[in-house]
This record gives sequence, structure tokens and C-alpha cells, in this order.
Amino acid sequence: MGASIADTDLDEDSDFAETHEINVTPFIDVILVLLIIFMVAAPLSTVDLPIDLPSSTATPQKKPDKPTYVSIKPDLAVAIGETLVKRVDLVRSLDMMADASKDRFIFLRADRAVPYGELMDVLEILRAGGYSKIKLVALEGVADRTAPLGAPENAKP
Repeated sequence: MGASIADTDLDEDSDFAETHEINVTPFIDVILVLLIIFMVAAPLSTVDLPIDLPSSTATPQKKPDKPTYVSIKPDLAVAIGETLVKRVDLVRSLDMMADASKDRFIFLRADRAVPYGELMDVLEILRAGGYSKIKLVALEGVADRTAPLGAPENAKP
């Protein structure tokens, strides 16, 4: 509750008139404390670790009778099955196949040397073409790295 002493209508014996203004100082203090908390916590929430993704050790799922494989070769060429296609013609070639259903699964294979951005470009082309059921193909079996998960490569036992 605040009072105003600049009011000239009051005589000296009466109480100060109440003003109905919001005191924003505590609100600003709370906002500044929250800002400091977020500034300290934000760098802790990001992960910046260089990793080499291992092969998958998950149990293999049953494949359809005639799977559709889209492959990205090490030279960044894209192929459907064994047929090389241009990236701009990828969706059109998939649409012209015998089982041209947008609901079928597309199995995407990429060489280990393919940059992540190139893989995401092909995924975006497929998504924009209406193919939303995409499975990534990895090597089946045990992982090729012997170091435990989270251990640095040059760690000594």
C-alpha cells in the first residue's frame, strides 16, 4: 500500500490517501533471479561430445517380402536398390515403383563415411515427398568398439 504526499486536496490533519499502483520492484527482483538461474543452467544442459556412433546391437526386426532400400554411397550418390538416381528424382522414382504406396517402409542405408548433414538432406527429401515411414539400417551383431559406453577413447584401464 502506498501513499501520495503530493496531493493538495488534503488538509494537514487527514491521513494520506491510498494510491492503487503496483509496486514492481519485487517482480523485477524475481525476474532477475530467474534470469541468472537460466544463464547458469543453460550451458550445463548442452552436450558437446565428439562421438563415433557404434553399430546396432538391437534384435533384428522381420523385414517385408520386398523391402525398398534407399542407399547413400560414400561418394554421396543415392540409389534405390541397385539403381542410381539423382536426389531431385528420388521421390519421383519411388512413386513410379510397382508398390508405390506412401505407407510402405523405406529402409535408408548410409555409408559410415557419409556426413550427417547429407543423411538429413535425404531424410528431408523423403519426408517432403510424403514418405514418413523410414527405418535406418545399421549393422547387425555386436558393436565394433570394445570401450564401454561413455568412456573416452584414450582412457587407460
